[in-house]
Amino acid sequence: MRVLYAIFASVFSGVLLFLAFPRYDLGFLAFVGLVPLFLSLHGKGPKGSFLLSWTCGLVFFAGAFSWIYQVPGYNSIHHALIIPYLGLYFAVFGLTFSFVSKRWGMTVALWVAPFLFVSLEYLRSNSGFLSLPWALLGHSQYRYVPIIQFASFTGAYGISFLVVLVNAALAGVVMYGLGILGGKRQFVTLGAVTFALGAVVVTYGYAILGMLAFTKTIRISVIQANVEQKMKNNPKKYADAIMQKHVKLTHQVAQDNAELIVWPEGATPGFVLKNMSLLNEITSLVRDKKTYFVIGSSEYPKFIKEASYDPAEFGNTALFFSPEGKVLGQYLKIRLVPFGEYIPFEKTIPWPRFIVPGEKKSFEVPGKEFTLFQLDRARFGVLICWEIVFPDLCREFVRKGANLMINITNEGWFGESAAPYQMAAINVFRAVENGISMARAANTGISCFIDPFGRITGRVQNSGKDIFIEGYLTQEMLVAEKNTFYTRHGDLFAYFVLLVSVLVVGASFVSRKRQDIDPQGQRGGDEIQY
Repeated sequence: MRVLYAIFASVFSGVLLFLAFPRYDLGFLAFVGLVPLFLSLHGKGPKGSFLLSWTCGLVFFAGAFSWIYQVPGYNSIHHALIIPYLGLYFAVFGLTFSFVSKRWGMTVALWVAPFLFVSLEYLRSNSGFLSLPWALLGHSQYRYVPIIQFASFTGAYGISFLVVLVNAALAGVVMYGLGILGGKRQFVTLGAVTFALGAVVVTYGYAILGMLAFTKTIRISVIQANVEQKMKNNPKKYADAIMQKHVKLTHQVAQDNAELIVWPEGATPGFVLKNMSLLNEITSLVRDKKTYFVIGSSEYPKFIKEASYDPAEFGNTALFFSPEGKVLGQYLKIRLVPFGEYIPFEKTIPWPRFIVPGEKKSFEVPGKEFTLFQLDRARFGVLICWEIVFPDLCREFVRKGANLMINITNEGWFGESAAPYQMAAINVFRAVENGISMARAANTGISCFIDPFGRITGRVQNSGKDIFIEGYLTQEMLVAEKNTFYTRHGDLFAYFVLLVSVLVVGASFVSRKRQDIDPQGQRGGDEIQY
C-alpha cells in the first residue's frame, strides 16, 4: 500500500504541475504541485526516488506538451523518446534529493531542493541541440505580474526557485504535522525564510510597478492573417489568396496610423528578394501606406525534394522596409529547430529513418548576426518563432541596443492547442527579464502586445477567440530607456544555484550519513527503501 500511495502521489504531483500551465492556467497549483512528490520521497532509497520522480516528470511533460501530436510527422515513436528524456531531469532531481536526504537529513534536503531543481532546469535549457527552456516552473506564474518582476534579476529561474522553495516549506510543515519528522525549529525556520523571501519578491513587484516611468512610446500594428497551413505548404498555388489576406488587413489597419506594421513569420508566398513581381507588389503597398514594415518571408516550404538551389540562399527571414519601399535590412533566423529546420551533426551521426526520413532534405541555414532595425524613436530586434523560447537570444539583442522586441511566428502547426498560449507566456518573461515591450505577430494567433512589466495589454480577438481568427491590432508601446540587471549580467543566479548544488552534492560524498529523528526517537530515514 505504501508503494501504491507513493506512485499515486508522484502522478498527482505531475497532474498538479501541468494544470498550472496554459491552457489550464491554474498557476497557483505550482506552489503546491511538488508537495505530494516530496512526501512520497520520504524514506525512499535512490532507486525508488529516481523512479517516483521520473513518473512525476513523465506525467508533467506529457500533459504540458500534449499539443505536440499536432505537429505533422510526429508520432508515438518520437513521443516514446522525447517525454522519457525530459522526464529524466525530474528523475535526476529525485535521485540527488534522496542522496542529500540520506547524508544530511530530510530538512537539509528540503532546503537544497530549489537549488537542485533549478540547476536541472538550467541544464535542460542549455544541453546543446536538445536545449529546451520551455515549461520551466516559473513560466506558470506569467499571469501573476508582481511575482514575476524579480525575473529582471534572475530570469525565469528565480521564479522557479521561489515556486520550489514554497513547495519544500509546505512539505516540511505537512511532514511535521503528520509526525513523520521532528525538529519543529528547523521547519519553522524553513517556513519563515520562505515567507520572508516571498514577501520580498511580491513587495518588490508592487513597488517596481509603481515606480518606473517611460517617456517614449511608439505606435505599432500587428497583422494576424490566419492563413491555413495547407495554403502555406503550397505557396505557389495559393500565392494570390495569401497575399490578398495580408493586403486586405493592411489596408484596414493603416487607418490606425502606426509607425510600424508587422506581418507574421513566413507571411509572403515566396522569397521577396528573389521574386520581382512579389517585391513590386509589396513595395507598392508599403509606399502607399507610407510607414515602416516588418515582413516575414520564406521562399519555399522548409523541406524540398530536389537540391536545385544554393542552400545559402534560403532561410527564415524578417525583412525591414522603409516608408519609401526600400529594404533597409534583413534578419535571418539564428536558432533553428533541430530535426525540423536542420539536422544536428548531419555529417557525423547516421540518424535512423524514424527520426530523419531519408526523402527529406533541409535547406534552412542559420543566421549569424543580431540584426537591429532603426525607427525614429526606437531600435528593435526580431525573434522568429521558437527563438523567443531562448532567453540568451533575446537578451543579446537588448544588450546590443534593442529597446523593444518583436516576435513573428506561425503556430498553425499546433492546431487549437495549448502551444500558442505557452509561447505567449514565455514572451511575457522575455519582456520582464529585459524590461522591454514585446509585440507579437502570429499567423494564427496569439498576436498581442506585452509591456515591460509582462502585462499582456492587448491581443487580436474576435468573439472571444484569439487563435485561428484573422484580425489586426494597434497599440502604443513603451520604449525602454535602460537595461535590467538580467540584461547586463545574464544567468548569474542560475550559475550560483548550480554552484551550490554541486557543492552540496559533492560534500555529501565525504559526509557522515545522517538520518532524521521522529518525535518518538525512531529513525526516519530507512523505511520503505527500494
